[in-house]
Amino acid sequence: MSPQRNRHHQENFMIISMTGFGRGVSSTEQYEAQVEVRTVNHRFLDFTIKLPKAFETRESDIRDIARKHVIRGRVNINITLKEADEAPVQLDINEAVVKSYRNLLDSIRAAAGIAEPVRLEHLLNFGDIFVQPDAAELPEEAWQCTAEAIEQAFVELNAMRKREGAEIEKDLRSRIDNLGSLIEQIETLAAGRSQEEFVKLKGRIDAMLDSGELDPARLELEIALLADRVDVTEECIRFKSHNTLFVESLAQPESVGRKLNFLLQEMNREANTIGAKASNAEIAHLVVLLKEEVEKLREQIQNIE
Repeated sequence: MSPQRNRHHQENFMIISMTGFGRGVSSTEQYEAQVEVRTVNHRFLDFTIKLPKAFETRESDIRDIARKHVIRGRVNINITLKEADEAPVQLDINEAVVKSYRNLLDSIRAAAGIAEPVRLEHLLNFGDIFVQPDAAELPEEAWQCTAEAIEQAFVELNAMRKREGAEIEKDLRSRIDNLGSLIEQIETLAAGRSQEEFVKLKGRIDAMLDSGELDPARLELEIALLADRVDVTEECIRFKSHNTLFVESLAQPESVGRKLNFLLQEMNREANTIGAKASNAEIAHLVVLLKEEVEKLREQIQNIE
């Protein structure tokens, strides 16, 4: 991570959206540069840059500026540059084409028996005898003007991304609170369910005692099956731990999108295990709600840098 980017995050400690738009305009007496930047979500940092041909050698400089402001996402940069006083268009003569047309006209003249010689006005009817030379690299003044417009565009872009990021963070925190509430309800129901199952097990043990069929191995198996079937304590503890780490990550200075995605995968894993163990309709319903909230969180963080 670049030092500038790290300082930027440490000062703000906030979620930043990958979606945004920014525009920058800068001008001198001779030039006016206009820059538009659009970003959308993407797993990595990817650039699409449209710029004047004369700035092709500056593309790496443009990418360096962008990297100071954006860590992840697809970045589209559109640059236009206008000169205050348009210079006359420079044209060169394509001598090979001129000679070809001259020879062709001479052949036509001879074949048709025309005595009139080929004159300049005849050749001027063919537009491709003129070519425009490749654009020369623009002066430093033009680049500095453009670089300033690029910086402005990214400043505006990040202002928009921060505003959207703040709204995303509100939604994330609200949904994390919902997850905490659902897990508490599951823990309460699971504790009651465990008590019910132990009462049933005691009844089966009493029946075996009365019939004289008590088998220590069978008893041990029944207890093990019960513990595995109804105890979701570890899953709930791990889920709450992931929940806490998720909230703490929202305040971290670095890019957190990938970390949040990992935590949600772990939450979903624990929810699946709880659901598989749940023999109670109420717990099963809460697990469905739990997974729905995790999925909504996952959709939201796809747009976090």
